[in-house]
Amino acid sequence: MDSTQRFTSAASKSARMRKLLDSPGLSFLMEAHNGLSARIVQDVGFAGIWASGFSISTALGVRDSNEISAGEVLDAVGYMADATTIPIMVDGDTGYGNFNNARRFVRQLCRLDVSAVCIEDKLFPKTNSFIGDEQPLADVDEFCGKIAACKDSQTDGDFSVIARVEALVSGRGLAEALDRGEAYRRAGADAVFIHSKSKDGKEILAFAEEWARRCPLVITPTTYHAVGVEAFERAGISTLIWANQNMRASVQAMRDVSRAVFENSRLSDVEPALAPVKEIFDFLDYAELDEAGRRYLPAGAPEATS
Repeated sequence: MDSTQRFTSAASKSARMRKLLDSPGLSFLMEAHNGLSARIVQDVGFAGIWASGFSISTALGVRDSNEISAGEVLDAVGYMADATTIPIMVDGDTGYGNFNNARRFVRQLCRLDVSAVCIEDKLFPKTNSFIGDEQPLADVDEFCGKIAACKDSQTDGDFSVIARVEALVSGRGLAEALDRGEAYRRAGADAVFIHSKSKDGKEILAFAEEWARRCPLVITPTTYHAVGVEAFERAGISTLIWANQNMRASVQAMRDVSRAVFENSRLSDVEPALAPVKEIFDFLDYAELDEAGRRYLPAGAPEATS
């Protein structure tokens, strides 16, 4: 594939993400954290992927407190982008430092054919939003400069920068959340992600009512999942992210299988619940590699999948 084709492909993915954000209806992104989970998200029918910082960190066995580097995130996201054809929004935490770190991260994401990044207005190194209370937030003007730097540095015109507002999570109240969201919109953010850890969703719906569709609004109902999606659609919310469910499901499944095998010293109890190896071969298209080997390897050479 030549450079023109690659640029066209990247622009197409980013344009599709922008369409999801701008759609008058509610769109959905599903969490993934590696190439396999990203491919599964695409295979079941989701139109876009949320590359979760929490989930990528967890998959690497570390905490969601900037214990992994921007480079390690980019490595994981690169596999996800290679494995899929649908757009990806990356959880960019705080941008891994100041405006200079954030804008370099954006340029690297564009090179990976990624469609969007979400940057949150907390301090580096960040703490997961669900840990503790009254976490310190970034200075508004400093964060606005970071957003502007990201927008000025994107190499794909359709790439989106989403500003995540943590004022509600940090106990700052609705008024400050709205003020921050408006400042970030004016600084160039393509969408605002309003975050909350309340369980009833009322402060999210209150924010959405006051926001009045100034620009696309993104949410993740991890704690307020009992609120029906119809309420979010009526409130004018653009995009809903299912933020960590695949990672949490995989942790539970691996723990159950490992415990059963350890306790019983046999596989017969767990095999019926596992994906057959052939299904994995088919899903990852091993047959294509065999066919390519016949095209590209000299006669008599070892099989490509041997």
